Amino acid sequence: MKVIIRDTPKGMEAYVAKKDLEEIIVEMEKPDLWGGWAKLANGWVFAMPAFDVPPKLPITVEATRLSAAED
Repeated sequence: MKVIIRDTPKGMEAYVAKKDLEEIIVEMEKPDLWGGWAKLANGWVFAMPAFDVPPKLPITVEATRLSAAED
């Protein structure tokens, strides 16, 4: 699913347009986010793509949803 990642004053935020969902990233497997999983404030977990060099934000990526928290 397409996810927009951006930096905000509160921290990194993910926006899932298909679900009109905007949530803060509260936990990450890797310190720089890329190549591991990311957990959103609502409980959803996404597998984030890997990059050799961290991209500039905001960026739209194709991420796989790993959890089935509330829809």
